Amino acid sequence: MTEQLLDQALIEEATKKSGLIWVRGSGASLPEGQEAPTRALWHVWHDGAVCLVGDGPGEQPLTGLVDGGDAVVTVRSKDKGGRLVSWSAKVVEPNPASPEWEAAVAELKGKRLNAPDGEAMPERWARECRVLRLEPSGGTVALPDGSLAERPLPTPATTRQPIPAGLPRLLLKKRKRR
Repeated sequence: MTEQLLDQALIEEATKKSGLIWVRGSGASLPEGQEAPTRALWHVWHDGAVCLVGDGPGEQPLTGLVDGGDAVVTVRSKDKGGRLVSWSAKVVEPNPASPEWEAAVAELKGKRLNAPDGEAMPERWARECRVLRLEPSGGTVALPDGSLAERPLPTPATTRQPIPAGLPRLLLKKRKRR
């Protein structure tokens, strides 16, 4: 009993303090034999669970996370960035406009940076996105040995493009003026 309470306290404190978690869903919505990727996701801790928003235009992808499915959440240390704890979770997708959904959205809205629509964000989330709760469903999961480094997942959000032809001249011009 004491160990279970300590696990719960560790999960809650570590997850509250980390602004980024790594989540791998059970992948129930993926083709058979394909494993869901582990994704870095921003979140808030609210009412004993991780709250996430995504799968809409301009929001984070929630691949492999399905209502009623399972997930493994890995939390990093805020100061060093290393793996601190991993825990198993049950994925719950509250209905839009339910009290659970409203409470989660109120917390998420305060933490969402650079939203294109400001105060209209909750309405857009209700129409176009998914709001999920990842509720701890057991104790901690053993941390793996070694590095889990992988190539980044493909994304259209990239800044790798050739620099404009005139940029070097502009930069050198500013240095000469100083």
